[in-house]
Amino acid sequence: MATIYDDLRSFGTDLPTLGQVIGLDLGAKTIGVAVSDPGRMIASPLETIARTKFTLDAEKLFAIMTSRRCVGLVLGLPMNMDGTEGPRAQATRAFARNLAQRVEVPIALWDERLSTAAVERLMISFDTSRKRRAETVDKLAAAYILQGALDRLSALRRQPDAENGSQAEP
Repeated sequence: MATIYDDLRSFGTDLPTLGQVIGLDLGAKTIGVAVSDPGRMIASPLETIARTKFTLDAEKLFAIMTSRRCVGLVLGLPMNMDGTEGPRAQATRAFARNLAQRVEVPIALWDERLSTAAVERLMISFDTSRKRRAETVDKLAAAYILQGALDRLSALRRQPDAENGSQAEP
């Protein structure tokens, strides 16, 4: 059974030095999927999975995780603007708990407030058609979420450890 982390520092200490991390943007109808490079510097959109039943959705995710030799998962946690958790955040936590019973890799929950809105604004600024935005927004939002988590993990690795002045590992 996998461990679920709300804290990226703890999640980072549970990861091997190298290996791809997969990011997920969970929606009611789709799951956006993104993947990092093995050095975990860059997140790239991968695909969008149409949601059906949890078991079928999980099988599709397992296939991706296996083919990519995934070492960790980052799930976007849709927090309310005031920092509280609403029904969507609770549904994401339930998805993470169900997934944790079936996978061995650590799972991190990462605050994804406004990620889809940010991606939508960017796509509109590039004059992307409404149809094209609908086709790609979920996997791009997953990449946006994953990149935020990767950037934070990188920053945590560079932070000096307060106790001994050395570089802290995430």
